[in-house]
Amino acid sequence: MLSIMPNIEDKTRPRISGLSRGARILRGLSLVIPATVLALMFLTAIFADLAWIGLPDVGLSPYHPNDQVLKERRLPPAFIEGGSTEHLLGTDNLGRDVLSRVIHGARVSLSVSLLVIFITATIGTILGITAGYLGGRIEGFIMRVVDVALSFPGLILALLLATIIGPGYMTVVIALSALGWAGYARLTRGESLRIRQSDFVAQARVNGASTSRIMLRHIFPNVLNSLIVIMTLAVGMMILAESMLSYLGIGISAPTASWGSMVADGRNDLDRAWWISTFPGIAIGAVVMSGNFLGDWIRDKMDPRLRQL
Repeated sequence: MLSIMPNIEDKTRPRISGLSRGARILRGLSLVIPATVLALMFLTAIFADLAWIGLPDVGLSPYHPNDQVLKERRLPPAFIEGGSTEHLLGTDNLGRDVLSRVIHGARVSLSVSLLVIFITATIGTILGITAGYLGGRIEGFIMRVVDVALSFPGLILALLLATIIGPGYMTVVIALSALGWAGYARLTRGESLRIRQSDFVAQARVNGASTSRIMLRHIFPNVLNSLIVIMTLAVGMMILAESMLSYLGIGISAPTASWGSMVADGRNDLDRAWWISTFPGIAIGAVVMSGNFLGDWIRDKMDPRLRQL
């Protein structure tokens, strides 16, 4: 006898709608595209030239970033009439190759960003975990210092440092690190307050673990997820801050190529040589957006509440 019963299995099988499939693809792209952009920027910064291993004439940069050819000033990009394939992104107002300066500017901007993030995350994490776990007067003192640091305008501090020690690489690092640790301290302090009430911390205390061991082996690993998210988001923010300082003339000093100083170099020639500012500006925007998207993706994956959505 032939069965005339409907195929219940097919009807009860969950169907993925076109909208859900599209959302899944977009979530995948939210990782692939920003990760690819950041990876390309990091590789560009590393292999701009190989002078650090004794090969100064080998690298991605077609020219030295500071080579000047005055007779080739303000050449347009190769894809515009009047441009040359020898300078794919054109030249600036001193005849320097824009592509070479963008490539070398990636090294400066990314190295500043990573160094500042390492310094601020280290200081802020140590102070935040100490305040959250120990509590009492130590917590009160540290958090009052954090409140002062968060309320102090960083631009004024940068101007002060530039006046005292002059603009330069270390000026930018010191200016961004002097106050940047406060956000990490507040985050890790809040996480530590929650974790120190956990059963595994109480068990470690009963077993005679020292304070430093509890903070290092039990609390720090549990704040690391949040710390990674904040550090990823900070990559774009630090590059943007460095570019702002360099644009104002109190950051990376000439003739060192940095994206912010390159945007400043072309601000007076936007009507006749727009490419001088546009291409480093695109690089800044791409890295900032990629860092933000990647940070959001990492946060969604690491937060169990968001993973269930």
